[in-house]
Amino acid sequence: MLRIELPDVDALERGVAVLGSGGGGDSRTAATLLRRRLADGLDVAVRPLGALPPDARVVPVGVVGATAVFAEKLPGGQEVAAAVEAIQRWTGERADALVSIEIGGLNGVLPLVAACDLGLSAVDADLSGRGLPRLDQLSLAAAGRPLTPAALAEPSGQVLVQGTGSPADLERTARTFLPAAGGWAALALAPVPARVLAACCVTGSVSDAVRLGRRILDLGESPDPSRLASATGGRVLSVGRVVEVTRRPGPELHGRPGFARGSVTLAGHASGELLRVEMENEYLLALRDGLVVASTPDVIAVLDRRTGVPIAGDTVRVGMEVMVLQVAISAFWTDPGRIGVLAPRAYGLDCEPVLLERGGV
Repeated sequence: MLRIELPDVDALERGVAVLGSGGGGDSRTAATLLRRRLADGLDVAVRPLGALPPDARVVPVGVVGATAVFAEKLPGGQEVAAAVEAIQRWTGERADALVSIEIGGLNGVLPLVAACDLGLSAVDADLSGRGLPRLDQLSLAAAGRPLTPAALAEPSGQVLVQGTGSPADLERTARTFLPAAGGWAALALAPVPARVLAACCVTGSVSDAVRLGRRILDLGESPDPSRLASATGGRVLSVGRVVEVTRRPGPELHGRPGFARGSVTLAGHASGELLRVEMENEYLLALRDGLVVASTPDVIAVLDRRTGVPIAGDTVRVGMEVMVLQVAISAFWTDPGRIGVLAPRAYGLDCEPVLLERGGV
């Protein structure tokens, strides 16, 4: 069992920020909330999924929507609890533990805060293994399981429960609900028995995020690229200066509005070569001289060259000195039956995945 203590929060925050792959929302606000819970003496126990009884009911939770608004329209503290209570009433089943819908970014930390508040254990797993833009890409959906019933609770107190529908239906419902909700809402999915969840989630992701973040922090400021690659089990694609950032509307696919699309181009210091990183909420693809050298579902992170802090896709700017890091995705997503859910073509990018071999951090 992993017990999160105050000294671990910095490592967790850095790890989930890297795994956000440029998206997932700012984890700093959620980390501040977690520090306050721990300073008040509350306990955060993150249990391996296999340590739970097979019939234990695990409720997936997280925040959906414009997570950048989260720091501006702060939570009142009752949103996740309201969503969990609504899904418990709807299903008639009580939650025994919580699991995050997404380890990347904000949702890598906030479910631990919710576990503190509700007096529940958190599970060392998640439904993404990285940052993801859509609910219908969650591992439950990729494994062929329904996401409904699901409850959405927004900051002003309104709660919506969708009883039936496909994962794509839930994604459309959420995107329709969120503008009126102020941009974000807490989500709770129906309880999943631990024995079932084991086959349709990414296990060990919380402890992996803490380990990843700690190894990066241990490198200090201005980390050496080769040491960064070794510490993360990844690959540094380029070190250089951002020379161009473009942003444009994304394509409308499968009846849904497009997310913001864009690209970041940097000139490498070593040889002056250009590396272009394509993004749509998250960083998706890296190209050198027109050839794809890294892609989703692997994590592609853009880090500040001096501090090693990940830079989100919506805040990267011309003139920044950065490193581009590729980290291998969980083996869950390299299965031939699942990789298509997160492969470049899932975002309208016509190329095959270019992945690292799965190592470990």
